[in-house]
Amino acid sequence: MTSSTTFDPKAILTHLPNLPGVYRMLDAAGKVLYVGKAIDLKKRVSSYFQKNDLSPRIQLMVRQIAAIETTVTRSEAEALILENNLIKALSPRYNILFRDDKSYPYLMLSAHAYPQLAYFRGDPKKPHQYFGPYPNSYAVRESIQILQKVFRLRTCEDAVFANRSRPCLLYQIKRCSGPCVEHIDEAAYRADVANAVAFLQGKQNELIDSLTERMLAASAAMEFEQAAALRDQIQALSRVQEKQFVSSNVSHDADVVAVAEQQGMVCVNLVMVRGGRHLGDKSFFPLNSEGSDASANLDAFLAQHYLGAPLPPVIIVNGTVSPTLRDYLEQQAERRLAIVGNPIGERRVWLEMAEKNAQLAIQQKLASHATQSQRLARLGEVLELEGVERLECFDISHTLGEATVASCVVYDRGDMQPSEYRRYNITTAKAGDDYGAMREVLTRRYSKLAEGDGKLPDVVLIDGGKGQVGVALEVFADIGLNLPIVGVAKGEERKPGLETLILPYREKTLQLPHDHPALHLIQTVRDEAHRFAITGHRARRGKARTASSLEEINGVGAKRRQRLLTRFGGLRGVMAASIDDLAQVEGISQTLAEKIYNALH
Repeated sequence: MTSSTTFDPKAILTHLPNLPGVYRMLDAAGKVLYVGKAIDLKKRVSSYFQKNDLSPRIQLMVRQIAAIETTVTRSEAEALILENNLIKALSPRYNILFRDDKSYPYLMLSAHAYPQLAYFRGDPKKPHQYFGPYPNSYAVRESIQILQKVFRLRTCEDAVFANRSRPCLLYQIKRCSGPCVEHIDEAAYRADVANAVAFLQGKQNELIDSLTERMLAASAAMEFEQAAALRDQIQALSRVQEKQFVSSNVSHDADVVAVAEQQGMVCVNLVMVRGGRHLGDKSFFPLNSEGSDASANLDAFLAQHYLGAPLPPVIIVNGTVSPTLRDYLEQQAERRLAIVGNPIGERRVWLEMAEKNAQLAIQQKLASHATQSQRLARLGEVLELEGVERLECFDISHTLGEATVASCVVYDRGDMQPSEYRRYNITTAKAGDDYGAMREVLTRRYSKLAEGDGKLPDVVLIDGGKGQVGVALEVFADIGLNLPIVGVAKGEERKPGLETLILPYREKTLQLPHDHPALHLIQTVRDEAHRFAITGHRARRGKARTASSLEEINGVGAKRRQRLLTRFGGLRGVMAASIDDLAQVEGISQTLAEKIYNALH
């Protein structure tokens, strides 16, 4: 850590301009500690070395500064964008960071003659219609199920839709109207799509009124089958309405953002309302927020979440938004954007709900931290080790030696750390050689760590018995590492709670009571390593089998194989195709189609 006494800022401060821009504080190793924006670079950067009322967190940061870099911008708004981009790219340790590495999902209606209803994640592109974003995949899939039940829109892929000769099971259970085989004409299907759009836009009452009129007209014309179908739609829509506890008569689309703080922990809860329907909420826990106030956390979330992303027409907040950020978001929206800080009526109810969600999330997090702290403390006791915080666990997965994959999962800071997980495709060990696979993964993982490239764990867990533990000891001896290794041997009949812990550094074994907190922690980490290894193995095996099953057919080369997979949307689609369907693919004769069909069945 570099002390501020070795860094003299005067030379830099003297030449800073009184212009807007972005500044970066760097440590002695050149790593960015903090990124900030300023309307006046000279005044803002100088304040770090002149004020005595800095928070403890910022004081610690200032003591580590070894260099300062600045970038002048044309305006404070431009500085805001550059600051946000640098924070996301560099993740400085003293900036408030909201980790949200996934794009939000949408519900998509494709621009086909018979539009497909689909789950979509990515950047929305024309000419398709998109609804959302939704807070999670479950909310999208729930909406798809509702639309299938009520409007019976197709969800199948284009390759499947174009090659059906008879309707699928969804048609049989009345979840699709069978457009693939023209059981519904294009005009009627388009009417169902228009009704689905009205539903997604929050026009349920108008939609029910319209359907009711059509039902009465069909009944008067003695078209009783059509009237019954419309009656079923009305009833289904009414049931959906009854389930919604949030409905808006003022604004159909809105985001509600509430910040809460308890016992030094900050949480931001985001509630999404689309088409008058409550789609769910998501809680975010910022990093590096110690000593920061609610407004700073609110600004950081709004900037990192919304800059460069789609905006709803209304954002309801429980704090003050900086004028610069507010102005820029309004410009970005390219339409009227209301940022409401003191809502009334139903919007007040929404905000109170989001605040309650944030408070409950903090309580759950604090309870979880207390539980994890207890588990770690008890684990340290039974392993006879001090300061146990970081665990790494390894598992091997294969099917009769095929597509062997090793996993490494990480437990640190009181929780699993998915961003630090790693999978290793085993290449040197013989098929079915678990010891060789363990040797390869440990060598690959810890050779770099032994050289100082990365963070070493306090304990290494090996999912296996004395053989695997012996391999781990040999690898660590070869690369010069001295880390505690704990083997987790499966119990009798592989029943949870009967595991034996192998502690080679103490030359003993343990069998903890089934309700011991330390055993629960080990089981959690071990099970996660097992899950992560299996999913990687299945993906690798599936990929290999997809290619090999077609490769083994004489006359099907790379080009024909690609045409088949593209036409039918993958191997499953190829297997579902008839001989006549296969023969329609370019380069596939009737004889070859029969050969492919027979080879896959």
